[in-house]
Amino acid sequence: MKILSGRSNPKLAQLISTQLDIPLTRCSLTSFSDGESSVNIEQSIRGEHCFVIQSTCTPVNDNLMELLLMADALKRADALSVTAVIPYLGYSRQDRKAKPRQPISAKVIANLLVASGIDRIMSMDLHAGQIEGFFDIPIVHLNSKPVFLKHLLDNYGTKDLVFVSPDAGSMTRVIRMVKNLVYPIAMIDKRRAGPNQIKSVDLIGDVVDKTAIIFDDIVDTGGTLLKSAQLIKEKGAKDIIGYITHGIFSGQAKKRLLGEDSPFTKIYVANTIPFNCSGKVDASNLKLEVLDMSFVFTKVIKRVLSKGSVSTLFE
Repeated sequence: MKILSGRSNPKLAQLISTQLDIPLTRCSLTSFSDGESSVNIEQSIRGEHCFVIQSTCTPVNDNLMELLLMADALKRADALSVTAVIPYLGYSRQDRKAKPRQPISAKVIANLLVASGIDRIMSMDLHAGQIEGFFDIPIVHLNSKPVFLKHLLDNYGTKDLVFVSPDAGSMTRVIRMVKNLVYPIAMIDKRRAGPNQIKSVDLIGDVVDKTAIIFDDIVDTGGTLLKSAQLIKEKGAKDIIGYITHGIFSGQAKKRLLGEDSPFTKIYVANTIPFNCSGKVDASNLKLEVLDMSFVFTKVIKRVLSKGSVSTLFE
């Protein structure tokens, strides 16, 4: 077995490598002066199960191309299998034609990954479950429940909680999180005017004098999440806590969500995307805390290699 790391999330790769007690395989990842990516695997991987850890976050296209080239290099070097561990899968929000004459970009990405020789995909909290059907290879869909729920119950379990879905599409995720719990659920009814543009929001449910817990998979500009939190605050919530799997935090997201005027008491973000990849988020911000997902990936990798059940980890 070999563990390889791309340049997008080396800290997470190192944590997984340490927990598996397998050193990272040496590989040279560079760029030519014109921007072309260059990959060279510096150790023999013939006959090995290879796991490449690479989030396709900012810069999205560069990280995606690097992953494709690493997969091709491994297959040409006679690896027994290549598993792409993609904690955050870019383009996953473009999973359908929202307007005429638009591409289904998530399907294009799936085709590229399969064509590069990847045998299996591992990813966490895909934006839409149907994306799994875009792949003609096995895809292991992880979720953040084991880490988020344990942290939530350890730190806020004694409070008067209400779990809030930021939109109708996220309701399934919230229901999965509160399974076997007795806390109430509320939902934000959100109407969009266009990409990253919200036309109107309304709240379905009671949040008065409660600590509102918002689960969301992807936060980009933060505008949607901010409007949701402001509405929840206006409706009488005492505190608002956010649990975010993929914190892209582009544009004014840091100022909106982590600034002094933010309605959030605290925001917890998984380390599927490193905050130093674009320098947009200061990890020392008191409203922000990063939660480590490495042990979830480690457990799943062990289950895959031993041909054990993965789904039981997330029940």
